[in-house]
Amino acid sequence: MNFSSIDKVKEIAYPIGWNGKKTEKDRKFLSDLKKLTTSYNDMAFRSINDTVCQFLNSDNQILFVHIREPEEIKRAAFAFCAKTLLIKRVGLSNIATNDSDANVDQYPYDYVIENDTLENLDTKAQSFVYRLTCAKTKKLKE
Repeated sequence: MNFSSIDKVKEIAYPIGWNGKKTEKDRKFLSDLKKLTTSYNDMAFRSINDTVCQFLNSDNQILFVHIREPEEIKRAAFAFCAKTLLIKRVGLSNIATNDSDANVDQYPYDYVIENDTLENLDTKAQSFVYRLTCAKTKKLKE
């Protein structure tokens, strides 16, 4: 399963004029809207919690929760006993025009994957999951 902490924010953003694009202006708007809804009612974290509950009651074995803000990553990792993973895009610098993107690499992740293209991301993710599950299976056998 895949879920992004910005998903609920995007649902709100469409009716108030967001067109689904991700220009620097759009990314700042979504980041600011997420901050606003977080301070108002913790909407993003509550939606993550709901998704984790759905996951635990499903047949799915892996849940990727996408979060960019270091303080939110730390909170979710603690609350859900999660491992953290940073996917770095080789050759691209971080977007610095909004708080969410600007600080994404300011967290001590458990794992880091370097990826070169969006097309290769699925293969890299599958390889990561395979290695992780193999390591876990090996530990259980010992």
